[in-house]
Amino acid sequence: MLDLLMSRRSIRKFRDDDIEEEKIQKLLKGVLTSPSGRNIRPWELIVVHDRDKLKSLGESRGGASRALGNAPLAIVIAADPKATDVWIEDASIISIIIQLMAKSLGLGSCWVQVRKRNTVDGKSVDEYVKDILDIPEDYVVESMIAIGYPDEEKPPHREEELPYGKVHYNKW
Repeated sequence: MLDLLMSRRSIRKFRDDDIEEEKIQKLLKGVLTSPSGRNIRPWELIVVHDRDKLKSLGESRGGASRALGNAPLAIVIAADPKATDVWIEDASIISIIIQLMAKSLGLGSCWVQVRKRNTVDGKSVDEYVKDILDIPEDYVVESMIAIGYPDEEKPPHREEELPYGKVHYNKW
């Protein structure tokens, strides 16, 4: 697990290769084990592999979301804020589980934040994404995770660069 965490990096450039259906199903199987407060699972996942939709999603935040435009797959995480008061945490947890599962399968990923972000012309990215994917109005989109075979290499995290100074024992 430590090797997985140390080597997981945000990937923004992907090869054009499609991801095999078997790998997508394995990814989803792992992701659906994600913990949530009181096991409510307030999230819904939209698996997007339509290249036109991916391109449109990639235009949502300008440069911050371009990874989506060249990814062969994205998973959009929406949640029902009426289901639980910890829906943001639950949606965030499943978002990182998606990234870790992707890495474990030899795939790269990049988290694109949606909630509380605006398009380059000032529209809510949440509304922009809901329009493209027909997400019900009472849900909130937390994030979009771009996924694909990496077309860039990034070095793993180095232990000497870890922020150990942010760790406190027994008191601040």
